[in-house]
Amino acid sequence: MAWIYLFVAGIFEIVWAIGLKYTNGFTKFWPSVVTVVGMIVSFYYLSQATKVLPIGTAYTIWTGIGAAGAVILGIILFNEPKTLLRFMFLAFVITGIIGLKVTAGNH
Repeated sequence: MAWIYLFVAGIFEIVWAIGLKYTNGFTKFWPSVVTVVGMIVSFYYLSQATKVLPIGTAYTIWTGIGAAGAVILGIILFNEPKTLLRFMFLAFVITGIIGLKVTAGNH
């Protein structure tokens, strides 16, 4: 169950990271509400996951999911650069997430 909590936490980290862009410095009400709720949900599920998972593994995977999701959605939603190097480094992040999951043991 901890891995599911961590995955949910990572998805909501993407929600609030992308939401920050839409808040315009927290000057837009509804995007700000969505962003803050995303933060709360993300931190709650991360805290649940860390009851069982090693903190280094959980935190790194959580931030990795958020970073990878933000890069991908930044490209899709905000027309951010689509360079070979960006995709290569994104692949490194995803490889790191997978590697940490595989080596975390039976939690």
